[in-house]
Amino acid sequence: MREALGVIELVIFPGFLFLSWLALYFEWVDRKFYAKLQYRYGPLHTGPKGFLQPFADFVKLLAKEDIVPAAVDRFLFTLTPIMMLALSFYALFYVPIVPIVRDVAFGAFEGDIILVVFVLTIIGFLKFLAGWGSTNRFSAVGAVRTAFQLLGYEIPLAVALLTAAMGAGTLNISLIAQKVSTDAILASALLPALAISVICFQAELERIPFDIPEAEQEIVAGWLTEFSGRRLALFRFATDVELTLAAALMAALFLGGPYGPAIPVIPVQVSYFLWFMFKTTVLVLVLANIRTLFARLRIDQMVHFSWRYLIVAAVAEAVFIQGLLAMGVIA
Repeated sequence: MREALGVIELVIFPGFLFLSWLALYFEWVDRKFYAKLQYRYGPLHTGPKGFLQPFADFVKLLAKEDIVPAAVDRFLFTLTPIMMLALSFYALFYVPIVPIVRDVAFGAFEGDIILVVFVLTIIGFLKFLAGWGSTNRFSAVGAVRTAFQLLGYEIPLAVALLTAAMGAGTLNISLIAQKVSTDAILASALLPALAISVICFQAELERIPFDIPEAEQEIVAGWLTEFSGRRLALFRFATDVELTLAAALMAALFLGGPYGPAIPVIPVQVSYFLWFMFKTTVLVLVLANIRTLFARLRIDQMVHFSWRYLIVAAVAEAVFIQGLLAMGVIA
């Protein structure tokens, strides 16, 4: 029976099928809220309130002609979209979403936060390889910008995420979430790290004001320029899954993930689901709000901002948490 529940947890809920729906749902929330902030309608006709528009766009791209230019590196051109989608899903299995069989994430182990940080870095490298392997001048410029941007946000992001682990005294994401959900002092002390993570994930996802590698007014679509059809569909879907990963990871490390006060008359598993959906949706709305408030930076401005301010702030936050630990304020 436990093995059957494990298969359900892996494949259906909160496994691959649920995560696929969640990724498309977050794209819809992001597009709809972003449109409202700009006094537009956003997705409207496909499904209730345009709810099915992300799925329709995915199917449309799958049906389009998949063109492979003669000069591209075929190995990288084919491998990068598959690997990016696979790694985004893979990392999500270490983040607590809705525990069913156990009280932790499906793949949880001591040290899984290190693995997830590593996977996020590899996803950034895959974007660079996708553009560089396209052998297109616009793709090459976008790929180089991706690499420079990675150098800017990766260090403060890693420091901010590991600060949560330092405060909780464990490298297990699920145990960190449980600790944060029951320790108000720790959760409050980690708010600056959450703000740093939000900014860094905005850069990781290449969203305004950090959409420099895909600046359509300058370099067509950046590193994505040569991709079409199925490959472009996989990249777009992988970006949705990566957005889900970002929201779920920040919710777990800084807001307690699915763990929270019990909701009366509601089963604990349903309570897990409601807390998770509420926290992650709020974070997606915050990321969408940032897209509206700012204009695109130049790549030199982004790297300068990251090294001069974000890294300093992330290290200062880590020192602050270490000080609270030393004084016994955080147990």
